[in-house]
Formats: sequence, C-alpha cells, structure tokens
Amino acid sequence: MTVHRPGLPQDLPPAEELWARWALLAALGATTEDEERPPRHRTGRWIDDEGLHWDDCGCTWWVMSKGGDGRFVLYGEDEASGVKWHEPAIDVLAGGPDWLPYEELRDRIEAYEIGCVYWYENGTWARAPYPDDLDDDGLDCGMSSFIDRSEVLAELTANLDRTVGGASADSLLADAEAYRLEPQKLLDRLVRTDCHDDSSDRDSSDGPAIIRALARAGLTGEYAATDTP
Repeated sequence: MTVHRPGLPQDLPPAEELWARWALLAALGATTEDEERPPRHRTGRWIDDEGLHWDDCGCTWWVMSKGGDGRFVLYGEDEASGVKWHEPAIDVLAGGPDWLPYEELRDRIEAYEIGCVYWYENGTWARAPYPDDLDDDGLDCGMSSFIDRSEVLAELTANLDRTVGGASADSLLADAEAYRLEPQKLLDRLVRTDCHDDSSDRDSSDGPAIIRALARAGLTGEYAATDTP
C-alpha cells in the first residue's frame, strides 16, 4: 500500500481496522512487568488506558486513542516529518473537531514533539491542511507497518510456531479486525522456547498479559471500557 509524503487522510485504513492491527501486534509483546512500568519508561508497542502507543525511544513515537462514538485520534512524530520545523509554522490542529484532546496535543506542540495529527469520525479520516512545499509529515515511515495489512500479517506470521496446527495467521488477524478474536487460539500458535533449566517447554510469551492486552483493546469483546464496533 502506498502512503503519500506528506500523508493523505485516505492513506489510512478505517480507524477500527488500524486500531485492531496495532493492538494485535502490541499484544504479542505484552508482559506483566511492562504493565507495571510507568509509560515514560516504556518502549515498543503497548496499550493502556490512554490508548495505543508505539515508541522506539529514538526516531518515532505515536499514540492512537478513542474519542467515543466511533471517533479516534492519531498523533505522533517520525524523524522524517518536516512539520515542526516548517516556516511559517503549520497549525496541525486547524479544522480539528471539538472532541480532540487539545490540552495534551498543545502541550506536545509547545514541546516541539508533534509531527502530525489525524482524526477520524463518521467513517472518515481528516487532518489540517498543509502548505504545498511540505515534503513529509512522517505518516509513511511512522505508520506504514500498521497501515499495510501485509506487513502486519508478516509480523504476526513470524511470531507463530509453524510446527503446530491451529488457526492461520490470516484468520487470527481477520478475527482481530472483526473484534472476535479468541485469545487461546492465538496463544496456541505462538512460538515457544525450549528452556533447558527444568527440561520443559515454557512459553516465550506472557500469556496472561497478552490476554489482558487483547481484552483492553476490545479485540475479544471483553473489556467494557472500550469503544468497539
């Protein structure tokens, strides 16, 4: 899938699909230890009460959160973005709806942390207008691994044990996108590591943390506080 530079709202899949893909990959790396870690000390992909996060502790960070009633907001920065250095300054909140988390966004803008902001309601993505000479807003480099379903599927496949049967990667992803994923089907397929200290196979993943992350994201329909389809 081609993502324009700078990004266009139509480059993004429906927010419900983007949320599901991101949340599924975040759940794969969930651990109980990380759940107890303050957000400012976390890296990688995760979900908490604020939403979905992706932070490589270097050149890219992103947040996607829900605004209720089918509304979502996506914001963050990749080092490819020229937005915060552009002259004259670009108002990335121009035309934004009144439900955006303005306090959070303005704090980050003042700290020169925001590369772009996209919002979603009534089934459509939108963003502020950009000047013609802006080369990139970072959407492609920052979000392509979630936007492109084939990339999500490839990463999910890489985490599955090919020596055992069960649900295919495509069916697991489809169930996540439909918000009907059965956690055990995923856990049954995840790669295991052979731990020689006690001569037994032990999961390389943290099953309970994965289940909690899937539920928190609403992919299993079990977390009442979420706003799922």
